[in-house]
Amino acid sequence: MTIATTSMGRILVVDDQAANLRVVGTLLQRQGYEVIPASSGDEALARYAESEPDLILLDVMMPGMDGFEVMEALRAQAPLKVPVVFVTAAHDRDLLLRAFDAGVVDYVTKPFLPEELLARVNAHVGLKLTRDRLERVAREREELVNLVAHDLKNPLTSVLFASDLLRSGGCKPERVPRYLQMIHESADDALGYIRHYLESSSAGRRAASGDERADLGQTLQWLVHRYEMQLDARGIRIEVAPPPGTAEVAIDPRVLRQVSENLVTNAMKYAPGSELLLAARPGAPGFWQLIVADRGPGIAPARQRELFKPFVRLHEEALDDGLSSGLGLSLARQIVANFGGQLWYEDRRQGGARFVVELPEAP
Repeated sequence: MTIATTSMGRILVVDDQAANLRVVGTLLQRQGYEVIPASSGDEALARYAESEPDLILLDVMMPGMDGFEVMEALRAQAPLKVPVVFVTAAHDRDLLLRAFDAGVVDYVTKPFLPEELLARVNAHVGLKLTRDRLERVAREREELVNLVAHDLKNPLTSVLFASDLLRSGGCKPERVPRYLQMIHESADDALGYIRHYLESSSAGRRAASGDERADLGQTLQWLVHRYEMQLDARGIRIEVAPPPGTAEVAIDPRVLRQVSENLVTNAMKYAPGSELLLAARPGAPGFWQLIVADRGPGIAPARQRELFKPFVRLHEEALDDGLSSGLGLSLARQIVANFGGQLWYEDRRQGGARFVVELPEAP
């Protein structure tokens, strides 16, 4: 039975002697540790598989599976990231060298002094928890870099599109103001995204605060305004089906634009020369849906289950623009879920792809 406390860490204590388990468990519990006892090697492996601890105190000499065999079994499953401290009555130098070769980080000899045991446990659990925190910070920073890079890609692509046309002199004079406006708005969006991350105390984890609301009709108008010229350049015809009346959903407007423009830019990339439907409609009770649907090749059924996995690209490299990281749909689904919604894919009748963003109606 697990002895739970306000935990400073979780320790798997393995010993075939019930008295030793009781003494060590009580000592560690009083220090604020959560203790997971195991009276055999097999039980230790089962407990470890249920939930990975922060430290293993492992008796060496046990009937059946001894400490070395437990270590071998643990290391055979996956690289062992949990520190293991051997508890042994032996003072044999060769045995201790063999223990370190097996991956043990320290040892305590029986009979042990409580102060010595606690000092070693505290040191190794502290190192383990510090390493875990550093790895978590590194993952969060990597996630933040991916989010910022992805969110800046679309506005900067619009800036390059408009500026290239202006530099080449290939646009009609009456369209010059519109391209200049596109450059200005896209740069403003990029700065807005950067400001959003700098001001957010939980950057990269965009969760609802409860008072966000975005108008679906306005979002559709923004998408048309922002991308109509780029869509036209790719021969894509736009059809807009606005919602019947006012439709507001519980999400930050800037975030909804980020999600929906990712779907539009995918259609631009993979369905040129086709039709693009931008629509809003009622969803499940209390929800609204934003639809982005094209008449491109769609996604093969065998690959649809991979559609929302991070770093997965589902089309040939020849169709890629060289900027895709394979993160777009994965991040979009994660963001929508943070606001209590869903994002999914559907095949269209008569061919094409349909992406549905369903979000709760704003109160």
